[in-house]
Amino acid sequence: MSKGLHCQQLSKSYFQGSLETKVLDGLDLSVEAGELVAIVGSSGCGKSTFLHIAGALDSPSAGQVFINDVDIHTLSEKQRAKFRNTHIGFIYQFHHLMMEFSAEENVAMPLLIRGDSPKVALESAQEMLKQVGLSHRFEHRPSELSGGERQRVAIARALVTKPSLILADEPTGNLDFDTAEQIYQLLRDLNKTVNTSFVIVTHDLTLAARMDRQLRLSHGRLAPLER
Repeated sequence: MSKGLHCQQLSKSYFQGSLETKVLDGLDLSVEAGELVAIVGSSGCGKSTFLHIAGALDSPSAGQVFINDVDIHTLSEKQRAKFRNTHIGFIYQFHHLMMEFSAEENVAMPLLIRGDSPKVALESAQEMLKQVGLSHRFEHRPSELSGGERQRVAIARALVTKPSLILADEPTGNLDFDTAEQIYQLLRDLNKTVNTSFVIVTHDLTLAARMDRQLRLSHGRLAPLER
């Protein structure tokens, strides 16, 4: 094993009575440290389910997920929560910011949750917001920010703990072309700066083509995306 994300024979089924719906079926994936991987697929093919399992938010029916050599689904619920907070960042299509808090407070939240002092957490949040080009928006609440600015805050929040892995679900799906391009460039720059691995689920084939590697999720498994 090595640093990064390694999924082995992941399966996930849902049951309604005796009816089984198999979403993942022996899925394998290795993402090395610092690699950017895009996953595409039709709606309902299991992309979000895969992200939730890879991010320790849901459990597989079978198989293993290793992040930095740790088999995350052997951890207790409390251990998984701590591991997520330290090693994994999440970016969603919709920013999921807390509307009653300022940009810097939203970004500081993961650090406060892990026990950093408010002073240290806010200083780290401000530094991260500077990196995403929002040094002039520290005290603004989400309602006072544009869609692109909100997504930048969400990216800053995902990266503030300096995680080794970012899982992104349609990170540019709700943005216009120019803003999406800015977000892409930002992700690339941050990837180079902090050597974080990115797994990006997207319908945007143009965005996918600019990642290091492109995969398609179909029939519960991943395969190289054919151009």
